[in-house]
Amino acid sequence: MSRDAFQAGSGSPGAPASGALLLCRAEPDSVAPAARLLRERMLLTRAGDAWSVLVPEGGPWLHGGEPVDRVLTGWATALAVGVPWPVVALWWDADRAGCTLASGFRRPVGYIWLADGTPAGESEAMRTFAARLGLDPVLDVQSLDGLTEPDAEADARARLHGLLAVLTHAGLSLPVGLAPGEPGERLREVLVGRSDARRIKGERWRDLVRAGLDAVERGRIGPWLPWSGEPRARALALAQLVGGVPVTVFGVRRRSAGWVAAGALLLAYGAVGLAYEVVRPRD
Repeated sequence: MSRDAFQAGSGSPGAPASGALLLCRAEPDSVAPAARLLRERMLLTRAGDAWSVLVPEGGPWLHGGEPVDRVLTGWATALAVGVPWPVVALWWDADRAGCTLASGFRRPVGYIWLADGTPAGESEAMRTFAARLGLDPVLDVQSLDGLTEPDAEADARARLHGLLAVLTHAGLSLPVGLAPGEPGERLREVLVGRSDARRIKGERWRDLVRAGLDAVERGRIGPWLPWSGEPRARALALAQLVGGVPVTVFGVRRRSAGWVAAGALLLAYGAVGLAYEVVRPRD
């Protein structure tokens, strides 16, 4: 399918052919506190067995700002910091479409297709994608490998649908009408009509840190929390503080709100951890 067909199928004439979905492998109650850390307006709802989906209500890419892929990579990274569940970001615009997997402190992995479906990434990325999500190392990897091979009948939208078909084996099931390739406005309309959808709003930094700690605690990693008194909690706080500086600088230089949010979150976690270590009562 041609690039023009991809654009025509992604929205009305003159409308931005851009959109994004954030797929979180966790229940909505666990995702909501972490999602507030992005300080972006989003809609959240369940998306299958132990999966949730976030739909941005806006984005810098809609106003000639950052490219959608850069923003979504930053957002996915920020969401995955300090929680035990992975985040899969799907994004598309008039020229390309792609996916990014963020998991903890590991480097995000992603893949890109041109609008006509031409693969523009490294096939090894898909194998890493499958391994981190715990997908079938034979059948699912074969399906993912097929998405990295030339196919004159598959455009970028079809590639994303193929990726979602593989993720259904891991329990993902998007609400009816919520599909890659659709414009952001249409995606929001789908969730607004659902009774189980909730709106995520940005909050003050003090509330964000509290929400972040809540998200971490829900992740059952108590020994790593500041108040545990464990040596690894101190080591983690120091690593977060040290790692947050270059991430924030990178985000500022690239003018990426997503990477700035990830860096700020790391700095906040690290500062809270070290501050608690200083003021907590000693035995």
